Amino acid sequence: MNDIAIRPVQPHELDAVAELRWRWVQEIHGTPMATLSEFVPRFVAWARENESSHRCMVVVRDNVVIGMAWLAITQRVPHPQAFERASGDVQCVYVTPDERDRGLGGELIEAVLAWARNFELERVTVHSSDRGVSAYSRHGFAASPRLLHADVTQGRAG
Repeated sequence: MNDIAIRPVQPHELDAVAELRWRWVQEIHGTPMATLSEFVPRFVAWARENESSHRCMVVVRDNVVIGMAWLAITQRVPHPQAFERASGDVQCVYVTPDERDRGLGGELIEAVLAWARNFELERVTVHSSDRGVSAYSRHGFAASPRLLHADVTQGRAG
């Protein structure tokens, strides 16, 4: 795997990351409503506008982006013992189908967790697919009886 690099995305690679995101949705849900040519520029604009809160790590083989993982950083309400507080959420971990089962997803998770430690985040969460639960567990994620979520999408169209 010496031709593989795992590193922060470079600005010129955002188109490739957008394409990975589009292809992932296509893989899971079928053809997306937005075409690839419609989605890519909007995604790239979003990534640039949100680069302070959403960091992207990529897996690159021979200058081709074959995987991605995002760390969304959220500032938390200060308290008297720690005014500066933040937490993270791992999002959109994806490796192209032909590159899976080689440990690249795990390496992406580790790289994102290294970022989280570097940013001194209090905690990092993830909303995983069934397939990904074991990978996240191997990298230190565990269920918590105190971390709850509500699905607020019920009742929305589409």
